[in-house]
This record gives sequence, structure tokens and C-alpha cells, in this order.
Amino acid sequence: MFLARTESGEGLKPLIALTIAGSDSGGGAGIQADLKTFAAFGLHGTSVITAVTAQNTTGVVGYEEIGLDLIRSQLVAVAEDLRPAAVKTGMLARAAIIELVAGELTQRSLQPLVVDPVMVAKGGHKLLQDDAVTALTKLLIPLATVLTPNLPEAEMLLGRPIGRDLPDRWQAVSELLQLGCRAVVLKGGHSADALDLYCDSEELVELPGRQVATANTHGSGCTFGAAIAACLALGSSPLAAAREAKEFIQGAVENALEVGTGHGPVNPLWRQWRSASGTCRL
Repeated sequence: MFLARTESGEGLKPLIALTIAGSDSGGGAGIQADLKTFAAFGLHGTSVITAVTAQNTTGVVGYEEIGLDLIRSQLVAVAEDLRPAAVKTGMLARAAIIELVAGELTQRSLQPLVVDPVMVAKGGHKLLQDDAVTALTKLLIPLATVLTPNLPEAEMLLGRPIGRDLPDRWQAVSELLQLGCRAVVLKGGHSADALDLYCDSEELVELPGRQVATANTHGSGCTFGAAIAACLALGSSPLAAAREAKEFIQGAVENALEVGTGHGPVNPLWRQWRSASGTCRL
């Protein structure tokens, strides 16, 4: 499943996935995490960078958005030549960027789409302007095959607090689905049970996880969303993709990297590192 490629007379022809997100100078989240995840599933990763962040394991120092013309040029360049089999969005920063991305995805019929509504960095730094929430809910989320908010992001999307008990979380999932996406995975990393909730028009499914005693969870949301996108590119249904991504992120957290002095990143390449344990130090 993880090497989606075919032999040809000129070499290997992999499937292609596209991430539209911000760059993380620390290499733990954003574009960097997404590309590592695509590679872990045997896909060729492409990117549209929407912002450049200055950050490390201790937090975000600052960021600068990429201009709209250059964002459009990146997206057009990838779409016209490489034609991704799946797309994932992350940090989009402001309404104008969301409007541009939603318009280009619609015009070019780029599907399936995973929307990770990145709003606040793990250290608390705000990554989405207030006026962008409306654009996100009205323009981009209705295009999504799978929407993957965590609990704080879901609260921002719905404009109300969500209780941490299971009935309240299921109610929130139902309301999120009504925003127009095909399926929702409400991530449970901010809850005590590490339980994700999946919902589409036909099924409500619990995706259980195991709590891991680690502070090294940087990039977990990005990696999870990218794993879903990779599985969709490989032909999985949204539910099957969510199940596989849940198993994948569990391993990435359990094999997180001890780097830096703050919150280290999860390890999207954990399976490759295990298989290469004779030559790589884990």
C-alpha cells in the first residue's frame, strides 16, 4: 500500500499529492511534515507555500505571508504539469488566501481535498486572522472530502464551546458536517481519551487511540491530515483513510523525535526508520 508506483520504460511513476500550507523552519509541522508524510506513503509530494514561519521546538517567533500572485503561480504550476491525486490544506492565514485557494481548487477540479483548519500553533501563536474563519467555513470547507479540526479549532469554526464529554463532541461533529464537507474527523488529542470521532452522511465511527506520555507532539495534526490525503490518493474511502491515518499518527507520536529544547516533532518516517534500524540510530 505504501509504494504507489508503477514501472515504466523511463523509471518510476509515483502518484502525486499536493500540500498548500505554511513552511516550518524547525521542520516539524506544515509543509515539511506534509512532504515527509507523503513520502512515507510512497507518494511524490508537491507544495504551495502560503507563509514562511520562523519557529523551532519552543514556539513561533514570527511569520510572513507569501503574496497572492506567487501563491497562485505555485498552484497553477503544480496543477497544470503534475496533476495531484489528492490535496491537503493547512495554514492559509487570511481570507484573501482562502478565497484564492478555494477558487483555484474549484476551477481546476482538484479533488479529493483534506482541510486541516490550522488556526493556532501549539505554543499559542495565532496563525489565522479573525476575518478568515468566515471564508474558511463558507468557501473552503464545503469543498472538503475530509475536515480534520481539533477541539479548539472546532470551537472556533462553530463559534461556541464544546464539552469534553462524548455526547457533546458527537453533537459538534454533526454540526461540523453541516458546514458542507463530505466527512469530518474531530481529533481527540486535546481530550483525555485520545479518541477521534469520524462522521459522514452514513456513519458515525469512533477511532480509539492510546495516550502517549510525551511532550513531543509538534506537527501531529499536519501529519494526520497529510496521511488521510495520502490514503485518499491511493484510492481509500474517507473512512478507511481516517482509520489508516489514525494508526499512522499513533506510531508517529510513539516514535517522536527528541530534538530541540521544547516540543519535539512527531516522526512521519517512523516505519522507514524501523525498517532501516540496522543503519539508522533510533
